[in-house]
Amino acid sequence: MITISIPFDHEKIIEGQATVALEILDDLKEKIDYVFVPIGGGGLISGIISYFRVISPETKIIGVEPEGAPSMKNSIEHQQNITLDYIDKFVDGAAVKRVGDRNFEICKDSIDDIILVPEGKICSTIIRLYNEEAIVVEPAGALSISALDFYKEKIQGKNIVCIVSGSNNDLGRMDEIRNRSLLYEGVKHYFIISFPQRAGALREFLDEVLGPNADITQFEYTKKTAKEYGPAFVGIELKHKEDYEPLMERMMLKKVDYISINKDPNLFNYFL
Repeated sequence: MITISIPFDHEKIIEGQATVALEILDDLKEKIDYVFVPIGGGGLISGIISYFRVISPETKIIGVEPEGAPSMKNSIEHQQNITLDYIDKFVDGAAVKRVGDRNFEICKDSIDDIILVPEGKICSTIIRLYNEEAIVVEPAGALSISALDFYKEKIQGKNIVCIVSGSNNDLGRMDEIRNRSLLYEGVKHYFIISFPQRAGALREFLDEVLGPNADITQFEYTKKTAKEYGPAFVGIELKHKEDYEPLMERMMLKKVDYISINKDPNLFNYFL
């Protein structure tokens, strides 16, 4: 019989991860109200909980998982450690189908809350940390900071700690990270637009529909038939998300025949 060892589901790993909590409490002498902890397999948060519950039991421990891999949250809601059928692997340092059994037993009755963060929000955090703070983080490392906006009313005026773990970010992923961020922020939209197959049709769209705060970032069109209209795949980036409704109003006014790919999961996955 072959036994497969899962690193995060081991008492020695949990004990080692608990030293993070020890360092936090050694460095910060004032009361800590909240600690935000990324969750993958659950080893880190199990160690954090184990130490804080003894030394600083009043501190609330908030776990953070990617929206596409809510293994711990689902397990706690079902009161048993379950295996997810499918996960989004984008946050590769925290995307697991099943958390550790030991970790689940520690967390199920001791964790104060779990926040699920959309992958696009995580991408926005990665870009902001790099541009504003010159901090390089991988998607899993950005989880805890990404969660703050969802907790901003509760943490106002409180002492909080965010555990930022991991800077192993492949620069080859930056285009994908930027694109996911723009989609989440509501400034990147994809359409299939039916254009009249006549000279000047694209120019009319640019002048009368696109508007001053929008730019075409992708355009794929091939005339294959002699039909009156032909479809084009169009990517549009807006300056502000508030520019979306005026764009839609202009498309309606000009009777543009379109399909919004962002709102159709099947088309979105097929094209992007």
